[in-house]
Amino acid sequence: MHHHHTLTDNLKFPAESRINVAFFAVAILGILLSAIGYIVDTQQFYFSYLTSFSFVASISLACLFFVMLQHVTGSKYSVVMRRIPETFASNIYVLAILFIPILFGMEYLYEWVREEKIAADPLVQHKLPYLNEPFFLIRNIIYFVVWSFLGYRLYQNSVDMDNQGDIAELNRKQKVLSAPGILLFGFTVAFASFDWLMSMDSHWFSTMFGVYFFAMSFQVFFAILILVSLYLRKNDMLSNTIRIPHYNDIGKLLFGFTVFYAYIAFSQFFLIYYANIPEATLWFKYRLDGNWAYMTYIIFAGRFAVPFILLLSKKAKANLKLLGGISVMLVVLHFIEFFWIVQPILQKSELGVHWLDFATLLGLSGLLLGLFFTKFKQADMVPKNDPYIQESLNKH
Repeated sequence: MHHHHTLTDNLKFPAESRINVAFFAVAILGILLSAIGYIVDTQQFYFSYLTSFSFVASISLACLFFVMLQHVTGSKYSVVMRRIPETFASNIYVLAILFIPILFGMEYLYEWVREEKIAADPLVQHKLPYLNEPFFLIRNIIYFVVWSFLGYRLYQNSVDMDNQGDIAELNRKQKVLSAPGILLFGFTVAFASFDWLMSMDSHWFSTMFGVYFFAMSFQVFFAILILVSLYLRKNDMLSNTIRIPHYNDIGKLLFGFTVFYAYIAFSQFFLIYYANIPEATLWFKYRLDGNWAYMTYIIFAGRFAVPFILLLSKKAKANLKLLGGISVMLVVLHFIEFFWIVQPILQKSELGVHWLDFATLLGLSGLLLGLFFTKFKQADMVPKNDPYIQESLNKH
């Protein structure tokens, strides 16, 4: 006997909720502190800012990827939760504006910009056709135009479907957009990760870095989806719509992409380890030196070992408290991992945390969450007219 579920929940986020305002308040505080930090210690400001920017950008990009993946595969289970990543992805254009400070800080962040470094270093000279400011700027404009367009269109089509647009036609559009979209996404995200992060150490190269950046981000995407869904559930929203079977599916995917992340992160390390090319191995040497080594082991334990063991059993994948706890840990570690990628270039041997790391994190994540909830209030929380909504609701 299977229950036939219908949409019984109120699909509107409560208009009286002030959560978006609360996040904007956090953002303003963070941005003010960051501005002070910029004056006090400009170089540290840029390193902290790049860390926090990579953190929020990677999550938004993973949301965009998830939405396109659902359309390409014609996925049914995820329909009830899809509006969450759609809303995050629709705000990617804001990241384009938030990227501007990085352009002003290139002198501090990227050694391939500095004249004296170029003059003294044949390897940097060799990479100049790619690593130069005008091309860097053009590439990043292309990335943000592609991502912003995809995020905006996928959201808009989905909301038009809610408002009784031509459902079959809109559904076709989503598929037509998502297939080339995924291809473009793969290229642009890989190159963006090379540009923003890998090129900081202009000697270092890893052909796997793009996949590694994606694997990190996609693992944490499921954690974000779980946390937003649990927040809604705790506040009596969508509690009959996003049900235990849906959490169970997301739990399975979180487990699967935990293994994927570990496989990619280890492969990258292992390739570099046994190829033993000095330029490449130094990158890991810095991160296995001094206090940095502790952080390296914490990331390994927290992003792979602990969630892997805790999520192994079938029961665990539907245990909401456990899923919530693991998700919080993964989001924290996601930030720590960007810190681990960015900051050793500034700090070399001794790991130190600066208050600017928190200020920029509050500023940028407060802003993105504020924008998320502002937009989440405007439309229905569930794509109610999606062709697969009934099958998604009946998930058992």
